[in-house]
Amino acid sequence: MNLTKPALRYPYLLWTGILLSAFGWLGALQKPVQAADRVYVSYGILERSIPVSSLEAYAKNGTIDDDLAVYARYGDAKQLQQLRSVLVARADIDLVTVSQFLYTPQGEVLLKRLGQVIQPESRDSGFKAIRAALILAAANQDGLTLLNVLRQFPTRGLRIDVERSLEIAAALQQLVNQARQATALVLQVAQQEQATEAIAVNQLPDIRQRGPFTWQKQTLALVDPTRSAVLNPTTPGTAIPPLGSALPPVSPGGAVIGRSVPVDLYLPNQVTPTSTPMPVIVISHGLGSDRTTFAYLAIHLASYGFAVLVPEHPGSNAARLQALINGTANEVSEPAEFVNRPLDITFVLNQVENLVNATPDLRGRFNFQQVGMLGQSFGGYTALAVAGAPINPQQLQASCQNLENTLNLSLLLQCRAIDLKPPEPVLQDSRIKAVIAINPITSAVMGQTSISQIKVPTMIVTGNADTIAPAMLEQIQPFTWLTTTDRYLVMLQGGTHFSTLDSTNSRDALPLPQEVVGPSPATARRYINALAVAFFQTYLANNNADRSYLSATYSNAISESLLPLTLIRTLTADQLAQGLANTTASVTTRSP
Repeated sequence: MNLTKPALRYPYLLWTGILLSAFGWLGALQKPVQAADRVYVSYGILERSIPVSSLEAYAKNGTIDDDLAVYARYGDAKQLQQLRSVLVARADIDLVTVSQFLYTPQGEVLLKRLGQVIQPESRDSGFKAIRAALILAAANQDGLTLLNVLRQFPTRGLRIDVERSLEIAAALQQLVNQARQATALVLQVAQQEQATEAIAVNQLPDIRQRGPFTWQKQTLALVDPTRSAVLNPTTPGTAIPPLGSALPPVSPGGAVIGRSVPVDLYLPNQVTPTSTPMPVIVISHGLGSDRTTFAYLAIHLASYGFAVLVPEHPGSNAARLQALINGTANEVSEPAEFVNRPLDITFVLNQVENLVNATPDLRGRFNFQQVGMLGQSFGGYTALAVAGAPINPQQLQASCQNLENTLNLSLLLQCRAIDLKPPEPVLQDSRIKAVIAINPITSAVMGQTSISQIKVPTMIVTGNADTIAPAMLEQIQPFTWLTTTDRYLVMLQGGTHFSTLDSTNSRDALPLPQEVVGPSPATARRYINALAVAFFQTYLANNNADRSYLSATYSNAISESLLPLTLIRTLTADQLAQGLANTTASVTTRSP
């Protein structure tokens, strides 16, 4: 049995898992009295070991001593160079961020998962030892690297269970294969749909460009006194209400009363006061983002005559993430946010409608019965919830039983909803007539029973390189659960969970490296601009001429090579199941 080859072949899988855990908090730290000097690589009853000093020498100057040579003979030059790169690759995450996240419920689940593979010499769970090593490595001047984590591991030796790591790698490979098969199936359906379409794309105006309307931005500081305040003390607020709304009320003791929901309004400047009332669109940001993330889209939609409302969800925004890092919050989002976010949408619509009706210059300019909704990630969940998909306690119970073995990181957030206290209020808002959900999280918190209840036109946007909310599990399969007649699945090939975001104007959002964001985010934003205009023009403004844009032909015409675009209207559960069955069979029969 070849013991050492898998360890050399998959080091990047182990380090990727460690990096996925690296976000959290702890106070005063001291260096452990001992640190690992040997790594034991075990496979069943077989075991080999290598000194950490051998790995360190190889990482620093390429020296292969006698201990490492035993392993090196199983790997080619490319694999050895990859090992060297992985050992010294530095994650630019500071100590406070690393340690704070590792003490959240989500961080602890990831640590337990790593503890199945990496353990102390005693073979006990590696949970606490890994956390200590990650935090101490982040505190060290050399930073958070795999080699430094090995140095800081608080036992004389650590064990890497190759058998378990290969099981995880096989599960990961199966997930990747499923995504590939689902992608191939989407492309096949797109070709079939395109063959039946007769659309002269070259005669269509380019709606990726700004529309004819100028626009103005206004900011409201809205407060819902019926719900609890969320305090994220990081940076001072900027919302100065222009339409007569009040600043957040305070009690005699100075405490803020109620849930503060700031909202940016992007309003087209209409040509005449007798113009048709403009449809309203609400945009919901994702976890750890804020209301600037989709400002580019709000401006674009306003230039086409839509009134756009962009609220900020205080319990799951960028400021909340900063509060976690600062130690003033104990997790990135409370379970109650699964209820509060949809309630934010209804509250904002009610408040803005009341303010508009009380403002002569604005009265009659908005159509609050024709409201569209767009959201990304947690905001995608929010959009689907207000569109009619309720929280599904039964699905949560079924999906959240074995989180320590999941490769779907979005479940670490979704399964927090299991702690909600019944009964949950009705989250659907009947004013919502069309929704776009980008990278939504759906499989556990909603499931098929809930998704099938959505009756309004729905577009789901996915990226097949999304490692946070995997495309097949969270978007492609849920698309097949939709029963509404008007449904669209949009796929960005190579798109990640962050492809459509623009955080350049955010004060609190954490910067993401280009490798995480993925290729050509500017291209992704152009796609979203065009598709959102076409979708909302069709289903809110009743402009049937824009339906031509919602086609496989158009998506193919504007597709760019760095980030190919595909749109389909039909995909059945049977088609998807057959495709996945083929994938499972190929994985099962593959030679070891």
